[in-house]
Amino acid sequence: MPSVVLRDETPTGREIASWELPGLPERISARELVRLRVREEVARFNAADTEVFRGLVQPTDTEVTVNGYRLRTRRRLDWEQQADAACRAFDRNGFVMLVGDRQIDDLDDMIELHDNPCVSFIKLVALVGG
Repeated sequence: MPSVVLRDETPTGREIASWELPGLPERISARELVRLRVREEVARFNAADTEVFRGLVQPTDTEVTVNGYRLRTRRRLDWEQQADAACRAFDRNGFVMLVGDRQIDDLDDMIELHDNPCVSFIKLVALVGG
């Protein structure tokens, strides 16, 4: 079964974090990959003894820190709520997904994993002003 390298990057291409997600099918929708990624990062957070969540989207009742999102009160996160929020964020252009040099335009797009690709997630920052 293939694995994929997931990378979080800045808009300028600098890597922030990277990890491997093994045991995936050879073909997967972008939506399924986002949901699996979020399930994994929430499981890691829930198993750790930390108040800072380092994930794709900000959980409710948290504040942004340099290293992630600090929970006001330590609690277990619900991966399905986080995954739904991530899908909504993608639809609102909150982040971009790149597979190799191909940008994913729709969460229903299929991704071929037989070559063990790298999938980059680039969070977009809303500009303030007007």
